[in-house]
Amino acid sequence: MAAYIVAVCEITKFTEGFKEYVKLSEELIHKVGGEYVVRGPADKVLEGSYLTGKYTIVSKFADMETLKSFAESDEYVKKIKPLRDGTGTYEVAAFEETDAK
Repeated sequence: MAAYIVAVCEITKFTEGFKEYVKLSEELIHKVGGEYVVRGPADKVLEGSYLTGKYTIVSKFADMETLKSFAESDEYVKKIKPLRDGTGTYEVAAFEETDAK
């Protein structure tokens, strides 16, 4: 069953480290077979104000095991993730696809 990482981010500093974070995390997501479903600010906030000025990223993986191979890997945790330190606020969660129709 597919699994997703959903991140809502308020970026306050677009540093060179942050730009490298974006590039390397994208490469690693693709390397493990993941893909971006949504990436960027909302085209239009339909209700509320929480998402105004924030970036939302939804990444899809084949299953939770594959998601974890990205999010818990030494490459991401030790090399890539620290590049975004001090660049904003990040709310990140993992979800497994529901089979409810």
